[in-house]
Order: sequence, then structure tokens, then C-alpha cells
Amino acid sequence: MCLGIPGELVGYVEEQADLGVVDVAGVRRRINIGLLVNEDLRLGDWVLVHVGFALSKISESEARAVLDYLEGLGQAYDDELDALRGSDIS
Repeated sequence: MCLGIPGELVGYVEEQADLGVVDVAGVRRRINIGLLVNEDLRLGDWVLVHVGFALSKISESEARAVLDYLEGLGQAYDDELDALRGSDIS
């Protein structure tokens, strides 16, 4: 199962303007933020991440609600975090 997971933008990749670094439940990964070029993304903003892309900017309260729900899924959520740990956009 592939889920859209909220991640907090914690950095940018200087050499590639369309890449950012998000933190998802303690897992940090580079993701493509190019789809949100017009969203004025700032460090600390929350985005919905799916297959390595930030699909939309979301509020912190929405991110928390989604994370709480996903944690309740148990194994599916754990599997998604394991997949995220094993991925990297370089």
C-alpha cells in the first residue's frame, strides 16, 4: 500500500532547487518539491508526500490528524515508514 504521508520541511538541497528535506516521524528524506513552486514553502511547513513528491501544502493541524490516523493503521503505516527509510532521492 502506498500512502500519502505528512512531512515537515526541514531543509533545502542547495544544488537542486526542486528538492527539499522532510522529516516524517523521525525519518528524513529528500523529496521533490517542484510541484509546489507557487506555494511559498518555508522551513517548518507541512506537505503531503507520496512516492517522493510533495503533492500539497497542508496545515500542521491537518498533518497531525493524518499522522494520528495513519499510526492507528498499524502495520500498513509501519510498512510505509520502512519503505521511506529505504528510499532516497539524490
